[in-house]
Amino acid sequence: MLLPIEQRIAAELGVQPRQVQAAVQLLDEGATVPFVARYRKEVTGGLDDTQLRTLDERLGYLRELEERRAAIIASIDEQGKLDPALRDAIENAETKQRLEDLYLPYKQKRRTKAQIAREAGIAPLAEALLGNPGLSPEAEAAAYLNPDAGFADARSVLDGARQILMERFAEDAELLGKLRGYLQEHGQVVSTVLADKAESTEAAKFRDWFDFRESVSTLPSHRALALFRGRNEGILRLQLGLDSDPTDGSAPGPNPCEGRIAGHFGIRDEGRPADAWLRDTVRWAWSVKISLHLELEILGVLREQAEEEAIRVFGRNLKDLLLAAPAGARATLGLDPGLRTGVKVAVVDQTGKLLDTATIYPHEPRRDWDGSLHALARLCARHNVSLVAIGNGTASRETDKLAGELMKLHPELGLTKIVVSEAGASVYSASELAAKEFPELDVSLRGAVSIARRLQDPLAELVKIDPKSIGVGQYQHDVNQGRLAKALDSVVEDCVNAVGVDVNMASVPLLTRISGLNASLAANIVSYRDANGPFPSRAALLKVPRLGPKTFEQAAGFLRISNGSNPLDASAVHPEAYPVVERILADIQKDVRQVMGDSRVLGALKPERYTDERFGLPTVQDILKELDKPGRDPRPEFKTASFKEGVESLKDLSVGMILEGVVTNVTNFGAFVDIGVHQDGLVHVSALADRFVKDPHTVVKAGQVVKVKVTEVDLPRKRIALTMRMGDTPAAQGARPGNERRDAPRGKAPQVKREPAFAGSLASAFAKALKK
Repeated sequence: MLLPIEQRIAAELGVQPRQVQAAVQLLDEGATVPFVARYRKEVTGGLDDTQLRTLDERLGYLRELEERRAAIIASIDEQGKLDPALRDAIENAETKQRLEDLYLPYKQKRRTKAQIAREAGIAPLAEALLGNPGLSPEAEAAAYLNPDAGFADARSVLDGARQILMERFAEDAELLGKLRGYLQEHGQVVSTVLADKAESTEAAKFRDWFDFRESVSTLPSHRALALFRGRNEGILRLQLGLDSDPTDGSAPGPNPCEGRIAGHFGIRDEGRPADAWLRDTVRWAWSVKISLHLELEILGVLREQAEEEAIRVFGRNLKDLLLAAPAGARATLGLDPGLRTGVKVAVVDQTGKLLDTATIYPHEPRRDWDGSLHALARLCARHNVSLVAIGNGTASRETDKLAGELMKLHPELGLTKIVVSEAGASVYSASELAAKEFPELDVSLRGAVSIARRLQDPLAELVKIDPKSIGVGQYQHDVNQGRLAKALDSVVEDCVNAVGVDVNMASVPLLTRISGLNASLAANIVSYRDANGPFPSRAALLKVPRLGPKTFEQAAGFLRISNGSNPLDASAVHPEAYPVVERILADIQKDVRQVMGDSRVLGALKPERYTDERFGLPTVQDILKELDKPGRDPRPEFKTASFKEGVESLKDLSVGMILEGVVTNVTNFGAFVDIGVHQDGLVHVSALADRFVKDPHTVVKAGQVVKVKVTEVDLPRKRIALTMRMGDTPAAQGARPGNERRDAPRGKAPQVKREPAFAGSLASAFAKALKK
């Protein structure tokens, strides 16, 4: 018998069943993953947020599996066909696929040719020929003639018997499992271009897939999604072939899948009267029924796995971007670059409050360079600006040059300029949220505000934007949008709660992501704050309408109150654990303000002295760490990249040039780096380090400042090849291991090593069978 759900999940996670049981109970009671991971370590045995997310996902799958199992058992039992062996097989099925295989013969379906043949009494003939190939099919068929049912001659009777056996073969759960396993190991995805699309313009970006094959078991997610995109756009035909199929145009040998079907039912070719008929039945069962079913299924699983991997990559990139180093609470000038429409300017104070806006025209066609410098200098001086945030879109390098000249002309301003990603800024500008926040402000100027704020605090600003619009995904529009949204929401939730928020400054979108809160409660908090002034303590949050004790328990630890009545309210110590702190303070006879930040005193304490039946060692250790560094930010130190002067477009690049850049996106095949020329360059996975790199995320992450060398510039295709191995030469960089591809972002055609033509496929076998 299968183990209970909690024990199965425990085995998968490599933890104790009691840990899973405790976590499941907490989640079922409405606790959030961030809360359980941070404040219920004693209960779960220290399960972290990644383990809890996996647990939650598997719990949902396994509960659905149990519901489906019960429904299948009930359905078969109602039909009076549930024998002990079948029940045992169903109760021990570990996957939904295995369950559906077992249920296939009993599933209600449209009236088939096999059912019609059974109704005409032909089933005994099918069983007789399968069990005794020494019988003559034609002679035996004569006893089953039934003109009224449409079986007037031996040929039609034998066709009915064949339909019965074909259906039986195609619905045998054990056989399907064997064939599925063989195809997963030996199957190959075959891609060919549709004949009428080969010369079309829209097919150009898929030309590297016109004649392509790769093993199902080794095909990476990014290549799989590229192939599926080509099929969806009506350019490519995807089929499932076998690694035993000839690739030189020669005649195919015996089909190994047909051999497995025959072997499963004991069918052998010994020259007996029914052997040829049975062999043809096997061939037809494979070609007409089983192969097409399994091809759809395996390609579907491949797509699902590729989508899950793409979603995982997107999530990791999003996490890195959200947890990028904040520049901090400093007055900031945001510049949203543009040419004809001008550069949009916004000034925000250290809290992100909008102070001033302007539009300048330093570039073509007006070229008011001096006037623009004067306007920027005046704004910076008036508002004590210390940071200049420049969007990385059109005219970014030209605007960066303008900011550089401003810094040279006015060193007394003490400015620092940084180019930041403006991905999603236009989405925010046109959003309902931005319209509520700045109802009188022009849409184009809202983008400049967003650029300035995302430099001050990337997390606080980016939560206002749909994660899918931030631009760090891999084939993000090709994956299941529901699963993508759920996964990205979980990433945002984990990031926001890992950092915590100042409840007296946070926006509604930021508060919405806090454990236990939703949009309505977040709006209530802000409304209460606006009406009554800043919250003096965490306890005051209980006065907010509809924010009850349960919500307070989930949210309070992640909400900070600076300069409040209780210094602990500015820390990650949960209010429920304040008595532990009081016990510590009473023991050492010191005030909380004296203790906070005093590593010498705190380091001498023994955590086990302060545990009790509710708060164990993990919680006390966390409390002491938090008292040592109250309100610590898990994000790294703020650093900036310096783009090379005079390198503003692709034509300014030369092979061998060493540049500094910022990682904008990380995929399974490498990392894209912004080097300040309006086109990201690609560091292939093989060029990330002087060692073998399996996962690029172990070397680089989105937002990281890196040093790269240019190894190739393709002006017509707007491609830049980079390396992080400073000893690489262009020739060495050209040699790629295996069949790895340099896939381009945003749907551009990948550069790919040509592979030999591949002729065999399941569909071709089907076509040959039909001709017979």
